[in-house]
Amino acid sequence: MLHIKAAKHIFDFKLWLSFDDGSSGEVDLNGMLIGSIFEPLKNIDVFSQVAIDSELETVVWPNGADLAPKYLKELYNKQIKQDK
Repeated sequence: MLHIKAAKHIFDFKLWLSFDDGSSGEVDLNGMLIGSIFEPLKNIDVFSQVAIDSELETVVWPNGADLAPKYLKELYNKQIKQDK
């Protein structure tokens, strides 16, 4: 099972993530924050409060929003391919 080991807000809706499979890099969540739980995250001040949940080992925000590591890894891989 994939887990997030570290996360930090870079700017806008971009996060730097470190996965427990040894990969790390930027993930852009712009346009990906869909649904009522993610509405508060459209405010950069709230989005920048990203943290790691030590139990779930994924990214979370103070309002209870979270994203699955598998989803984040798939998005990361997709965005890397687009950048090439």
